[in-house]
Amino acid sequence: GLPECPFCGEAAGRELEAHVRARHGHLLGAPGTGNGEQLYECPVCSLTCTNIQILEEHVDLHLQEHSFSEGGNIRDLELAQWLQSEEDKRQRSEEEKREREEFKKLQRQYGLDNSGGYKQQFLKNMEKEVDRGRMQPFEYHKRKADMMECLAFGIDDGKTKTSGVIEALCKYYQNENKDVKHVWLSTGVDHFHSSLGDRGWGCGYRNFQMLLSSLLQNSLYNDCLRDTTLIPSIPKIQSMIEDAWREGFDPHGASHFNNRLHGSKAWIGACEIYSLLTSLRIKCQIIDFHKPTGPMGTHPRLFEWVLRYYSTENEGGAKVMCTSKPPIYLQHQGHSRTVVGIEEKKNKTLCLLLFDPGCPSQEMQKLLKQNSDGASLKLLRKFVGSLKEKQYQIVAVDGVLSLEEKTARCHASQVLTSEKIP
Repeated sequence: GLPECPFCGEAAGRELEAHVRARHGHLLGAPGTGNGEQLYECPVCSLTCTNIQILEEHVDLHLQEHSFSEGGNIRDLELAQWLQSEEDKRQRSEEEKREREEFKKLQRQYGLDNSGGYKQQFLKNMEKEVDRGRMQPFEYHKRKADMMECLAFGIDDGKTKTSGVIEALCKYYQNENKDVKHVWLSTGVDHFHSSLGDRGWGCGYRNFQMLLSSLLQNSLYNDCLRDTTLIPSIPKIQSMIEDAWREGFDPHGASHFNNRLHGSKAWIGACEIYSLLTSLRIKCQIIDFHKPTGPMGTHPRLFEWVLRYYSTENEGGAKVMCTSKPPIYLQHQGHSRTVVGIEEKKNKTLCLLLFDPGCPSQEMQKLLKQNSDGASLKLLRKFVGSLKEKQYQIVAVDGVLSLEEKTARCHASQVLTSEKIP
């Protein structure tokens, strides 16, 4: 019984290794070739294989040789264990590689991969526009200078803002006589949409700008917003959240971002908005709708909550209630929007009115036309069947905090910030 070649079956005797290298060398990744392949060495004759299956077949041939007949069972067991440990090692290494790639993907997705922030993205996207012939070089230089000035002062350039939509809605609903029984609207809110600098990740910041635009029109919040009389730019909002973390708000959330947002494309959510508002002494709460409460994955409890929020001070019989309530920040996995009102139809169904940061100004402007037939309202309307994400969180503003209350909430946020709706 001369040993046979595991590749072609020829009897090769003692020259097995030389035969394999000469005849089948192209199938082996020789040590030190630098081709990056995983190498497996036979524990009996030190033959190197690139594939665990070839190695197993090769070792089986050794097992059949007469020289292993004495005490064969022990040797079989040792080899089987060794092969198993090699296979385990290979699987572990693949698993680690997969985990590393997943982690990098997550970092990219949440803007934590050190690829720059608002300013870098703004400039890069403008350069692309120039390359494609969609922007003249002189316009590039003007917009760059404007952007640098706004960033230096920490204020938003207002280029993505649409004002007056809530007022136009008030007028529209006064004359609407089809199917709306009641409508509640928040106080005036400017709509802000994502720009060249924050497209793809800026929705949380844009919704904060919308909420702030409403609070700035309400004298109740004058004292809290003494230092924030103009709408801040996204990098400025990032610095404001970092300030809240430095005060001690939400250390768990802060550590997720390595305590740093400025200069990154990091996504923010309800917890960051809560920390920022509370640090400004604005009283707010997070409500967590952590699972659907209706058929087909819907959230009727969320709609009922919004109705209660807007209607507590306006339960009269008037059809259009222009309330003094600020809008509501609404978060779900991957996106956030701003709730600016709620309709109750004659058949009792509810419909949220949402400002979406993904909706461009050109579309929002359509809502300002007086003679609107309501067609452009589909931009805003969301019925119960349209909100079918697994979970939603809302941040709702409700007054001002004393310094003591702010401190207490800061301590509480170190443990828990959200209240679950069962």
